[in-house]
Amino acid sequence: MNRFSAFIIKEFRHILRDRRTLLILFGMPMAQVLLFGFVLTNEIKNAAIAIVDPSKDAQSTALIQKLASSGYFRIEKNLEAASQLDPAFKEGKIKLAVVFPPDFARQLDHDGSAPIQLLGDASDPNTATTLINYASNIIQDFSTQRKAEAVLPYQIEVQTHMLYNPELKAVYSFVPGVMTLILMLISAMMTSITIAKEKELGTMEVLLASPLKPIQIILGKTTPYLVLSFINAIIVVLIGVFVFGMPIRGSILLLGLESALYMFVALSLGILISTRAATQQAALFMSALGLLMPTMLLSGFIFPRESMPYVLQALGNIIPATWFNQIIKGVMIKGAGIEVLWFQTCVLGVMAIVFVVLSMRNFKDRL
Repeated sequence: MNRFSAFIIKEFRHILRDRRTLLILFGMPMAQVLLFGFVLTNEIKNAAIAIVDPSKDAQSTALIQKLASSGYFRIEKNLEAASQLDPAFKEGKIKLAVVFPPDFARQLDHDGSAPIQLLGDASDPNTATTLINYASNIIQDFSTQRKAEAVLPYQIEVQTHMLYNPELKAVYSFVPGVMTLILMLISAMMTSITIAKEKELGTMEVLLASPLKPIQIILGKTTPYLVLSFINAIIVVLIGVFVFGMPIRGSILLLGLESALYMFVALSLGILISTRAATQQAALFMSALGLLMPTMLLSGFIFPRESMPYVLQALGNIIPATWFNQIIKGVMIKGAGIEVLWFQTCVLGVMAIVFVVLSMRNFKDRL
């Protein structure tokens, strides 16, 4: 028993000395609990909305203030006409629009009723439905309070419209999100083992002795996976279109170019991981752990980013899937062009450059 106790104590000491083991044992559960605790919620807060209020009277101003003070909405834009809403929706800057008639107060005072339009971005049907319900309840509460004070009948008629996906098909959100996730994981995980594999097999010396430059080796490792991942993207799009009825309202050429850029970012990230990992197993673990959960939880694929704390929203901004998810929904569902999606495209371009530069630096330093 003494020998057995000493053996157990020895094992404890080995574990306590290994920081990576301690990180997996204690750091991962804590991170997962915190992430899921903040992210797993159906409540949406601080959703960006636009207001179209040509009347600008006391009644509309009071209702706008009630919407803004609810905590569910953040007024992102005040527009003069409903015709200005389409670019804002396509850019992804707003999730909901509230449109008042030009004579809102006069209709209420003289006719006893007035309409209000609620326009939701149904490219994410769950979020659109939730925000429409929030706004409708707030407007109904406002109407009830004013009805008790008014002499004439007082009623606000809420007219709701779901843009881009009037039938609220969940597949409109599911297919782009799955495509974003699959391309990231396949591209990054497959390339993450490439250089690590060369190290394990002892063939890295052959590459180092060749006349190829580091950038040529990295691009050479990346190109085959880029072609294969692009074929994967075509298959996913074809399944979405012909099996699930997904539309492609924008340019197919733009969709292809944006997908290629995103895959190159993922492949570059995989190469960066492979230059840091000593073994294939470590590379796969790093790519799966570092990409799977953040892509699913923080990119807006499953849960709305508006409801997350600002720290998690900031972390989500450094995930390539966050920006590609906006691009693919913009092209396929909203019919947006590069004039609308240029910022997201530039972000992915910068990420690709950064990952390639870091990979080259690690390649030189470690090999």
